[in-house]
Amino acid sequence: MLGTNVKAEITSLMDKRSALESEMNSIIARLSQPGAPGLSGNLVDSEGFPRSDIDVPLVRAERRRLAELRNDYTDITDKINQNIQILHSARLAGNNRSPPLKNSGNDDGSDIQTSSTVASTPSQNVLLSLSPNSMDVDVMVSRTFAVVDEITDASPAVEDGLQLGDQILKFGNVEAGDNLHERLASEAQSSMGQTVPVVIMRQGTVINLTVTPRTWQGRGLLGCHFRIL
Repeated sequence: MLGTNVKAEITSLMDKRSALESEMNSIIARLSQPGAPGLSGNLVDSEGFPRSDIDVPLVRAERRRLAELRNDYTDITDKINQNIQILHSARLAGNNRSPPLKNSGNDDGSDIQTSSTVASTPSQNVLLSLSPNSMDVDVMVSRTFAVVDEITDASPAVEDGLQLGDQILKFGNVEAGDNLHERLASEAQSSMGQTVPVVIMRQGTVINLTVTPRTWQGRGLLGCHFRIL
């Protein structure tokens, strides 16, 4: 009964998290469209006056809302991870008390599979798959560390399948951690002309892509900007 209740709560939290992610992606898309100031661009002109080409109060409101959503995202992810630990502890305790019960559809006794380390950040992602008629649960925990907040038309990034708002879980050998700007730049430069595997989160779905850093008529080797989360 405990496992059923906890998994039901995880499913509910995942639904809420997906809704938050969708709203965040919408805000990022609006702030990053042509002529918009992006997520952190200046709202004043060279003379220090509010920019006349954008709706400054609206942009400020959107940025505030995005910050609130990221905080909520973190809180929900923390709750999901706590529930995952509860399920894991309950399974271990059950195994210590008695032999594992055989269930239909999964004979290996596994309930939880976890990869990567969860940290307290609004860029975590937890993917959950529940078997409809069993107590099995498959969980992969991973962490996004950057988002594509600017991308240029006809750039290598666009041609290779990246889109505005894509959240990066892995870029070549780079995963979440320290010195991400330097590590991403080094990975792109050292892989120039070669395919680089990239794992992204797009609207709640994990997608595997390959990109090829290369020279083109625009700036950089990919023509997009990764904002570290």
